[in-house]
Amino acid sequence: MKYSAAVITISDKGSRGERVDTSGPAVKSILEDAGFEVVYTSILPDEKDQIEAELIRCADEKKIALVMTTGGTGFSQRDITPEATLAVVERETRGIPEAMRWASLQITPRGCLSRSAAGIRGKTLIVNLPGSEKAARENLLSVIEAISHGMDMLFSDGSTDHEHHHHS
Repeated sequence: MKYSAAVITISDKGSRGERVDTSGPAVKSILEDAGFEVVYTSILPDEKDQIEAELIRCADEKKIALVMTTGGTGFSQRDITPEATLAVVERETRGIPEAMRWASLQITPRGCLSRSAAGIRGKTLIVNLPGSEKAARENLLSVIEAISHGMDMLFSDGSTDHEHHHHS
């Protein structure tokens, strides 16, 4: 089954057209290579209420299966993507950001500074990626295979116990 995906770039400068977004297109191409159909992309400023509204719209109205955000996961005052994400998800999926940080730490000690969050709202998985194109690529590539399996579990009827069957 081909799952729908959205890529939302969160950047004050990007939303004002002051910086060309390279992270969003990079994320989009990785998702397409992995078999997802990217049906929606947008660029938003670092505004918590706008991010929350966009995530809710993608999940509840557009019924998009996978929503990836890029940007707003650092330490600056304006970095509030994880807070917006956690405000709208119903169930956290902490292992995904943990895996991304672990992969980042193999590359740089600063990998621990990513505040990315992830979780499920209805039948939508929302995952935060860093804003830098290099970091966004590295983070996504480290979990894309697991995410694909997670989508299958999210969309299965739930009658089988997937938790204890590790398919390689």
